[in-house]
Amino acid sequence: MELAENEIKMNEPSLNSSQTNHKGDESLRVSVLSEALPYIQRFAGRRIVIKYGGAAMGHRTLQEAVFRDIALLSSVGVQLVVVHGGGPEINQWLQKLGIQSEFRDGLRVTDAKTMDVVEMVLMGRVNKQIVNGINKLGAQAVGLSGIDGGLIKARPLENGSHGLVGDVASVTPDLLEPLLAKGYVPVISSVAPTVNGRSHNINADTVAGELAASLEAEKLILLTDTPGILRNKEDSSSLIRQLHLSEARQLIDEGIVSDGMTPKAKCCIRALAQGVAAAHIIDGRIPHALLLEVFTNTGIGTMVVGS
Repeated sequence: MELAENEIKMNEPSLNSSQTNHKGDESLRVSVLSEALPYIQRFAGRRIVIKYGGAAMGHRTLQEAVFRDIALLSSVGVQLVVVHGGGPEINQWLQKLGIQSEFRDGLRVTDAKTMDVVEMVLMGRVNKQIVNGINKLGAQAVGLSGIDGGLIKARPLENGSHGLVGDVASVTPDLLEPLLAKGYVPVISSVAPTVNGRSHNINADTVAGELAASLEAEKLILLTDTPGILRNKEDSSSLIRQLHLSEARQLIDEGIVSDGMTPKAKCCIRALAQGVAAAHIIDGRIPHALLLEVFTNTGIGTMVVGS
């Protein structure tokens, strides 16, 4: 047998440069798959809540990469919940309908007419586009909102100072349990009613964090338009790859985490304080960011863990 193997090797043709490159590419793929294996085994049957928004939602190539990541994660047994926003498309429809937007403290003041558009866009167009995109890749996504099955109850944000903008008052995830058990991917728009039944628009990061806590998720992942938490906002190489809960709070107090990153960091902190194992802030502008964060040793964003 040993002689035969040697004869075969002697008779093999020499590799040209293109064959060598192809062989290198194949070796890289095998290496990546090998690195992913322990993570696939670890997270099979575990729950991950993903907040999907930002540039990853607005660019077709990035959309397809996210949908493919979600389909792959689902196919290896990860129980996924996707929460989405849709601000840019809401803006487009408000402009088409001639409805002026007022922003206060970075939040859209939402009157009844604006809320009608928010419901139409988030629960109708955006939600179903995401569901369809995931299902085309062989996964089983189901479109929902906070209204369905009493999933989320809202309360007016800051006593109604922003109109029909809400915060999460409570989460009752009973509706999601049988769906997750059967391998479905719930895709949830961040609209929910108050106790009087009036629909409110809630920040999707907030909804994702509260759902992650109520489902005892292994991970909360926020897709953003930044590399993660930076020590210097002007320098992407200052990315902080891992933080403990107490360190994240300290960075907020010191002003290193500021502006739009503050609510995202606070969302992660709140989820961790309620029992979520890890929260991730990652750059959704990078194709396949989800797989790179979940299935590789180094990841690509900032991971916040409990102390």
